[in-house]
Amino acid sequence: QVAKDQLGDFYRHDLTAAGVEFITPAADVGQPTARSMFLVTPDGHRTMNTFLGAAQHLPRQALDEQQISNAAILYLEGYLWDPETPRYAMVRAIEIAREAGRKVAFTLSDMFCVDRHRDGFNQLLDQRRIDILFANQAEVEALAGVAHFESAVAAIAPKVETLVVTRSEDGALAVRNGERADIEAEPIDELVDTTGAGDLFAAGFLLGTARRKSLEASLRLGAVSAAEVIQLYGARPEKDLRALAGELAA
Repeated sequence: QVAKDQLGDFYRHDLTAAGVEFITPAADVGQPTARSMFLVTPDGHRTMNTFLGAAQHLPRQALDEQQISNAAILYLEGYLWDPETPRYAMVRAIEIAREAGRKVAFTLSDMFCVDRHRDGFNQLLDQRRIDILFANQAEVEALAGVAHFESAVAAIAPKVETLVVTRSEDGALAVRNGERADIEAEPIDELVDTTGAGDLFAAGFLLGTARRKSLEASLRLGAVSAAEVIQLYGARPEKDLRALAGELAA
């Protein structure tokens, strides 16, 4: 959700221009549109300082139930579990998707978010409300409460239909109903900025899932997308990801 301000209009215009249907009404809550400042180190890694602004006031009433029901997959962001109002909205969105027989995907966002909400996140998994869980190595270990990667995967994978874990230069893995696939990282020329890597990976994997691709093919779609965005500054790829993915995206 954005506010009724210049930055909100900019986001709405850009998303619409990219082919995204953005029908959530602008908030009129006295807070401006969210923004985030990213600091990128010489080795390409990033940290960020985020102001959620109007996004932290997303109410259940702003949800378009028909749009959620029509979507193949509902994708939820763990960061929005922090403020109470959008948390309730996400719970309602899960209910709508479940009633419509749709898949629900959830990303853990970062290990500090997991530390703040470990019990709540595990409750979502234990109640089988999440079908596809995205995490990186640090996040899945934090969620499982162990400092050993394979033990964390073994603990979390049975709680969801599909667990997807990214491991930076060590590739990625996915476990779906007991079936496991591991891939190596895509080769790149230069690591410039890791901003957006997780988001682009999730986008590629979800495309593969929606098109009923194999686990490995879905992982590859995610890896190709992430590899492109980390070779430039910012979170928007400059090349056509479908063209880069080739037959994988067909």
